[in-house]
Amino acid sequence: MPSILKAALPVLLLAVAPLALAAQEAGNALPRVIQVVGEGRATSVPDMARVSLGVAHQAQTAREAMDAMSQGAGAILGRLGTEGIAQNDIQTGQLMLEPAYDYNTPDGTPKMIGFTATQMLDVTVRDLGKLGEVLDAVVTDGANRVNGVSFDLSDPEAAADEARRDAVADARDRADLYAQAAGVGLGEIVSISEASVYAPPMPMYDARGVAGGAAASVPVAPGSLSVTASVTVTFAIAD
Repeated sequence: MPSILKAALPVLLLAVAPLALAAQEAGNALPRVIQVVGEGRATSVPDMARVSLGVAHQAQTAREAMDAMSQGAGAILGRLGTEGIAQNDIQTGQLMLEPAYDYNTPDGTPKMIGFTATQMLDVTVRDLGKLGEVLDAVVTDGANRVNGVSFDLSDPEAAADEARRDAVADARDRADLYAQAAGVGLGEIVSISEASVYAPPMPMYDARGVAGGAAASVPVAPGSLSVTASVTVTFAIAD
C-alpha cells in the first residue's frame, strides 16, 4: 500500500466513525408518541328475538315416543307458519331419543320405564309485537319445552359504528389528558386499530318443562341492547 494512502486511512476512518454513530443513534431513537385505548358504547332497542322451543314425549317404546314427538313437532311447525314465521327462520336445533328411568324404586335402583323423544327448534321472530302471541300459540299447540328467548338487532352495524365513533372520541380525550399531564402537545393520529366490537344477545326468559297453557300471556320486555367497541389509537407528540 502506498505510504500516502496509509497515512490518509486513519484520518478517513476518524471522519466516517461519527457519521456511522449518528446514523445508529437516529435509527434507535424511540418515536415520540402517545398510545391509548378508547372504549365506546351504543344503546339500541332490539327489534327481533331468537327462541329455543320444542316438544318432548315419553312412551314405553322408542317408536311410540318418536311418533308422539313427531306429531307434536308437526303441529308446532304448522302453527309457526300460521303465525307468519318464514321457513328460513325455523331450524331444528336438537333431536334426541333417550331412555327414561324411574328413580323412585323400593331398592333405590333406577328402573327403565320407556323412552323420551325430544325435538327442539331455533325460531327467529322478526316482529317483536307478536312474540308473546307466538309463544302462547305454540304452547297451546303442544310445545312443552321453552329453553330460552334472547333479543337481538337485525342490523347491528349501525349501532356498532356509533360505538366505534364513541371509542375514537374517548381515545382522543384520554390522549389529551395524558399530553396535558406530561406538558407536551398532542399531534396527529399515527394509527388506529380496532380491538373488538361486541353485541351480546339479551336473555329474557328461561323455562323448562312448560305445561300446556302455563305460558299464556307471556310478558315481553325487550329493554335495550348495548354494543361496545374498543380501539387502540396512537398519536404523535407535537413539537
